Amino acid sequence: MLIFSLALACVLIGADQLIKYLVVLNFDECRGAVRTYYTLSIGDFDIFSLTHIRNDGAAWSILGGQTILLVIFTSVVMLAILVYMIVKRKSMNKLETLALAVILAGGIGNLIDRARILIDPDFSGVIDYILLDFLPEFPVFNFADICIVVGGIGLCLIYLVLEIKEYRKKKLSKAVQASAAAKENDNSGQTDTEPNAEV
Repeated sequence: MLIFSLALACVLIGADQLIKYLVVLNFDECRGAVRTYYTLSIGDFDIFSLTHIRNDGAAWSILGGQTILLVIFTSVVMLAILVYMIVKRKSMNKLETLALAVILAGGIGNLIDRARILIDPDFSGVIDYILLDFLPEFPVFNFADICIVVGGIGLCLIYLVLEIKEYRKKKLSKAVQASAAAKENDNSGQTDTEPNAEV
C-alpha cells in the first residue's frame, strides 16, 4: 500500500507541475489587478475563473517574502510525513496512507515552486490560478493546495471514524463485562438463598 500511495503522490505532483506549466504557457502573469482568462458558469452564476498570479508567501500571502523559512518549514513537514508513512506502513489504515500521500503531493508541489524562487531570479512565486468567483475574498489557489486541503480533511474524517469505532468497541466491552458480572452475582445470590430441606 505504501508503494502505491507514493506512486499516487508522484502522479499528483506531476499533474500539479503540468497544470502550472500550461498556465504559464497560456496566461500572462497578473501584476497588480487580477485578470481572469476563463470563467466557468452555470447560468448567471459564476463558479470559478482561471487566472495567473504569483504568491511568494503561504495561504492568504502569509509570510510573504519569507521564502527560505517556508522552504525549510515545508521540507521538514514533508520529510516528517514521509518518515511517518514508512515507519508506520504496517499498522496504518489504507485510507490514512492515501490521505497522507495526497497531503505529501500537495506540499511537495508547492515546495518545488518555492525552491525555484531561490534558484531562478526570474521566478517570482508559487503559481496560483483558481479564483472562486462566489467567494470574492478567498485567495487564489492551485491544484497542490486542493491536494493539501482534501488530504487534510480526509485524514481528520478517518481519525474521527477510527476514534468513534474505538469508543464503541470500549463501550461494548464494558457492557459485556458488566453483564457478565451481573450474571455472576445473580448466580451466587441464588446459591446463597437456597431453601433448607424440610425435616
